[in-house]
Amino acid sequence: MAGQGVTCALAVALFIGFLVSIPTVRSIGVCNGILGNNLPSPADVVKLYQSNGIAAMRIYSPHAATLRALAGTDIAVIVDEPAIDQFLTLSAASDWVQSNIKPYQGVNIRYIAVGNEVSGDATRSILPAMENLTKALSAAGFGKIKVSTAVKMDVLGTSSPPSGGEFSDAAVMAPIAKFLASNGSPLLANVYPYFAYKGGDVDLNFALFHPTTATVADDGRTYSNMFAAMVDAMYSALEKAGAPGVAVVVSESGWPSAGGSGASADNARRYNQGLIDHVGMGTPKRAGAMEAYIFAMFNENQKDGDETERHYGLFNPDKSPAYPIKF
Repeated sequence: MAGQGVTCALAVALFIGFLVSIPTVRSIGVCNGILGNNLPSPADVVKLYQSNGIAAMRIYSPHAATLRALAGTDIAVIVDEPAIDQFLTLSAASDWVQSNIKPYQGVNIRYIAVGNEVSGDATRSILPAMENLTKALSAAGFGKIKVSTAVKMDVLGTSSPPSGGEFSDAAVMAPIAKFLASNGSPLLANVYPYFAYKGGDVDLNFALFHPTTATVADDGRTYSNMFAAMVDAMYSALEKAGAPGVAVVVSESGWPSAGGSGASADNARRYNQGLIDHVGMGTPKRAGAMEAYIFAMFNENQKDGDETERHYGLFNPDKSPAYPIKF
């Protein structure tokens, strides 16, 4: 979705500890995308993260200039590698680690995402790629870096009600889920109530974290916002796949400020502020703080797709806020 393409400042990684075997983390992340011809330098971007107290960043490739700018900071990082064929042999995975991880030992790399929203036949390559990369990282002394993959919501064949969440292709996702469980890694999930609102009969306040009578009752739980319902549907799918202890890290979530139905600066502010304020509570199925990344840091004028794709930024390219937000 909105984050396919390079660096995702959505390191609004609301790292706050999960209920599984991975280390407790506290931070808010934002994805840092770089699909624009008028964006600040990587060094200025990192300074903007620091000045706003944004403690985590997702980038969509091992972008050398961004990684150099991150060195020596405490900013936690998700590094994506979209070309998963680079990990299909252990030798190739080892070469990738030597080129893209070893030179940046001063960077706090927390996760590596093997692909972002992979679809079609390529999904069958995700698991062997993750296995090879995990072995390569361990052999090179980087075993603390967790390996995962980022999925979008349509990886679920059923998502409503939340307790009915189930992977559409269990033959692919169940082994991935069990790999994550055995390695203490989370599942990275891109969660966008905006698309559910845009494509169906969804109450706007329910999508925006605002009080509404359009709540959802399911399995003894009450859902007052769509974000929590979507995340819990992913948890239900993991449970059915035999991996109930795997955490869901929301690797992207956001709302456009212009360019389409329901897209306005006020709605974007309401959604992203609501996300920041609610993520510490977790979800009805998984109470307690969770980890999430807001998409995205900047409005990117060279992104493909719908006009909304160019209007997800918390900031304008001149580093001014797109709308008021409190981190």
